[in-house]
Amino acid sequence: MDRRTLLKTALILPLLPLAAKVDAFVTGGGRWLKPGASGWPTDADWDALNRQVGGRLSIPKNPLLDPATREDALAHIGNQFYVGDQPGLTQTGAYYRAWTSTPSARVLAAESAEDIATAIAWARRRRVRLVVRGGGHSYLGASNAPDSLLIWTRRMNTVEMVDSFVPKGAASGSIGVPAAHVGAGAMWIDAYHAVTTVGGRYIQGGGCTTVGCAGFTNGGGFGSLSKGFGTGASNLLEAEVVTADGKIRIVNAFQDPELFWALKGGGGGSFGVITRLTFRTHDLPEQIGGVHGRIEADSDASFVALVAQVLRHFRENLCNPHWGEQIEFHGDRHIDLSMLFQGLSEDEAKAAWQPFLQWVAGRPAYTWVKPFWLKAMPARHFWDLAFYQKLGLTFAVPDDRPGAPAHHMMWAGDKEQVGTYIHAYTSAWLPSRLLQDNQVETLATAIVEASRELGFSLHFNKGLFGASAETLAQARDTAMNPDVLDAFALAIIANGGPAVFEGLPGMHRDDAKAQQGEDATRKSYARLTRVAPGAGAYFSESDFFQKDYKKAYWGTNVPRLAAAKRKYDPEGIFAVRNGIG
Repeated sequence: MDRRTLLKTALILPLLPLAAKVDAFVTGGGRWLKPGASGWPTDADWDALNRQVGGRLSIPKNPLLDPATREDALAHIGNQFYVGDQPGLTQTGAYYRAWTSTPSARVLAAESAEDIATAIAWARRRRVRLVVRGGGHSYLGASNAPDSLLIWTRRMNTVEMVDSFVPKGAASGSIGVPAAHVGAGAMWIDAYHAVTTVGGRYIQGGGCTTVGCAGFTNGGGFGSLSKGFGTGASNLLEAEVVTADGKIRIVNAFQDPELFWALKGGGGGSFGVITRLTFRTHDLPEQIGGVHGRIEADSDASFVALVAQVLRHFRENLCNPHWGEQIEFHGDRHIDLSMLFQGLSEDEAKAAWQPFLQWVAGRPAYTWVKPFWLKAMPARHFWDLAFYQKLGLTFAVPDDRPGAPAHHMMWAGDKEQVGTYIHAYTSAWLPSRLLQDNQVETLATAIVEASRELGFSLHFNKGLFGASAETLAQARDTAMNPDVLDAFALAIIANGGPAVFEGLPGMHRDDAKAQQGEDATRKSYARLTRVAPGAGAYFSESDFFQKDYKKAYWGTNVPRLAAAKRKYDPEGIFAVRNGIG
């Protein structure tokens, strides 16, 4: 018996008899205890847990409400890194008619899988709800819950590259692949820095640099270049996870394969607490580049024609592993281009856009309000803050706190998301058939009419139609809705307002405006999805009130996921909004 197994057994076994007595009460659905209820942990109970976990338990607070921390909080509240370091805050402030960012009763700043195993067993015995948080970006509110014990993995932030990784349990002689071990508390900027900027390889992570690696992968995990490199889930090779029974498991395709499969897109926080992930890494392309521009049409008819041409151009020139990111459509008849490319030279990327540019140039109905712009850069510096600062570029901004890691950067546009009050959020995968000649005009009309209700974007990297056969095969072996394999894009239609963290000066929660935003979002979504009835949705970016959510998120994979849930969490210890079980 190794040291880890010995520690785990010593911690868990004394709690099992007590846990068995409360099996009937721990399945969620309102059965967790609340403060003041008979059996709710006393201060002495919490103190006892704190001793078991080495003093890493505390009471989380909103730093804006604490006089001792308020000044510092106001200075840094727009910094995603700062918010992520506050267990009493979440990256999103609230979701209309759904949830509000509220600190848990206690937080465990976990440093090991053994810490987490102890907390799970204790919470199960005490009938205290568990919440799991890494980066704190959940739109569905899974990063917080009042009257809960928050398992916070932020301190488990390590990234280690390996040249040749073979999963445990694989056959003798199996060929290893380049990989990276990533702690559950790591953000994607930590992985990008270690793997790409320093290590010279590519790892498939999220577009927002402060997103946590574990929750991202549990949700499926699309990045800007997923048509080229797959999803976070499809690149997962192995994980260490603590399950509801308190066991620390190493899972992969050879050990607990059904649990491993469920972790690959089956929904964050539903099957256990991930403590470490191992991802496949890829050869780094020589260049990554961007395309930007805004084009405007002079009439409704010309706007429909423009949208149709954009779709045809995408189908013919951009629906392939080289391209990703998005195009936005707006009701005032303009389109914003915001795309990325990899594996192409700047000249090759320009050539891919030349047919569209020539089409526009020959038609006076269209005006470039913001000129078409295309530029490539060395891929190794794409997440390199020092590189941008040396060039005087400001679209990447640092963590501005004293002593912050020098590599911590976020995209300037993401700062506006901090504390957002989501009015409504919807997503829908659009099938490839809509790009066919006999349907593209119908789709263009639907996009235009939907945008009049509320502008929205098509994220081409969040649909895998056009990816390589290898990428599709790896994604097929995940728990995500198989519809994603044939989706050419994910439509995201959403609306929100300013930050609503309690304690912000001048904070006003405008519910009348939120209702208007929700109405506009739903009308736009309804019009667009008339051409894609029953469209699936992306778990990590979807509606809190998602209809038929299991089918939308996981499609035909639901029965298999449900079986994994019954096997590894039969009592429903882990429960999240719109989760399995």
